Amino acid sequence: MSPGTTLEQWLVLQTVIEEGSYVRAAERLCRSQSSVSYALASLQERLGIELLEIVGRKAALTEAGRLMLEQVRPLIEGFRLLEARASGMREGLRPSVSLIVDSVFPKPQLFAALRAFQSAYPQVQVHVAELLRTESEQALRQHEAELYVITQKPEDRAGASLLMEVEFLALARADHPLQTIGGPLGAAQLEQHPLVMIADRTEQRTRIRGQGSVWSFTTIDAAIEAVCHGVGYGWLPLHRVSGQIERGELRALALLAGERRKTPLYLVFDNEGLAYDRAVAALAGFLREAGAPA
Repeated sequence: MSPGTTLEQWLVLQTVIEEGSYVRAAERLCRSQSSVSYALASLQERLGIELLEIVGRKAALTEAGRLMLEQVRPLIEGFRLLEARASGMREGLRPSVSLIVDSVFPKPQLFAALRAFQSAYPQVQVHVAELLRTESEQALRQHEAELYVITQKPEDRAGASLLMEVEFLALARADHPLQTIGGPLGAAQLEQHPLVMIADRTEQRTRIRGQGSVWSFTTIDAAIEAVCHGVGYGWLPLHRVSGQIERGELRALALLAGERRKTPLYLVFDNEGLAYDRAVAALAGFLREAGAPA
């Protein structure tokens, strides 16, 4: 059975509620007030329920109208997005872009870039996968995405560029035994305590361990939690643990060398031709802006 109401009628209803009156809704829709009234009367007649009531001088939804419009809004937005994608296809835009990012890439910068891209290209979907070091490098070799943010600069990608550097700090819980040792700590002292590392599954299987105990985790969150719970010490991304440091839960370790490390992140196209694709190039541009020093 075909629907008895139309998307246009629901759009008129939504506009009347957003504008608060039939007159302003008619102006926004570039229609006459009588056509707006007719569309709403027909909609209510078809449904057999009252959707609107006048409160003071403004049009307001009845309880039934509120419930109905809540269900319709996603459909209206879906049709708008569908039309936007059709427009993008007509203009030669790809319908989607795949992005692979190393998990150490700061989330605020990532989401800032995605929001900016969404605003500029609402018709293009972005599919984001978050991986760790060797996993993201393997994904690049297998051409799993159009764009990558990875920690190793590939030799066969001339267009790869440094995006930013992520700072890591050697940290342990405030009451960890390493915090009670006076003077800068050397390798021999560190090896007496477990080291917490962030490593993907390939690294966990192949890494050659030294004399000390190594506890490895495949997510940054788990590694941070492990250090916070006193499992061991470790180098953690500073932007992810600033709150714990400020609250005194974690403290920096005084080391003879290497208490601060920087990991570079490179922006890489799957192939050089994609640097000239409008959507991919735009997303790359927003990632560069987000990763630029403040």
